[in-house]
Amino acid sequence: MNAQQRYVKAMTLKDDTDIATIDSEIQAGNILILKITPLVVEDAPQIKEAIREIKEIIGKREGDIARLGEERIVLTPKGVRIWRGPT
Repeated sequence: MNAQQRYVKAMTLKDDTDIATIDSEIQAGNILILKITPLVVEDAPQIKEAIREIKEIIGKREGDIARLGEERIVLTPKGVRIWRGPT
C-alpha cells in the first residue's frame, strides 16, 4: 500500500500570486499555517481580497479555515476539521 504523504507546512502570504500555491497544497492534502502579517502591513485592502479567494478555494476543496491569533491562519484539506471548542 502506497499512502500519499501529507505535510503540515508553514508559508507566508506575500501577495496574491501565492494563492495558486495555496490551492495546490490544499489539493495535495497538506495542512497550511499561513502567516499573513507581511501582506496586512503592506496592503490591507489586498489582504481582504486574498482571504476571500482563499476561503473560496477552501470551500471548493471542502476544507476548513481558522485564525490563529492576529498573524496566522490555518488551512486544512478535505477530511480535516479544525476544533473550535465545545459548542
